[in-house]
Amino acid sequence: MQDCSDELIQKVLGAAITVHKELGAGLLEVVYEKALILELNKLNLIAEQQKEIPVIYSGHDLGVGFRADIIVENKLVLELKSVDKFCDIHVAQLMTYLKLLKVKRGFLLNFNSVKLKQGIKKVSI
Repeated sequence: MQDCSDELIQKVLGAAITVHKELGAGLLEVVYEKALILELNKLNLIAEQQKEIPVIYSGHDLGVGFRADIIVENKLVLELKSVDKFCDIHVAQLMTYLKLLKVKRGFLLNFNSVKLKQGIKKVSI
């Protein structure tokens, strides 16, 4: 199970806050995703966008899978939202990604918040 440092988390959340301060609330998720990738690259972090997550069952790739919005340093999964509020399904979605990727921590980031700090939810397995 891959884990990340508190330092990495602080850098990533700082980058997300920078994006939110610049763009504000209410845009499409893809806008925040592209901007956040730029900010993470400025910090020299390896960040993969729309990374495919295969589903393996009994040793077989089922040919269906998911896509994580952003994976940072292969240790932290970010699921971006632009919604009124998080729902249980958002948490379940991120938990599924964490399990399939064997990554311990991730964050739901709701950019449709007045302040991004109110729209951050940590998810761990």
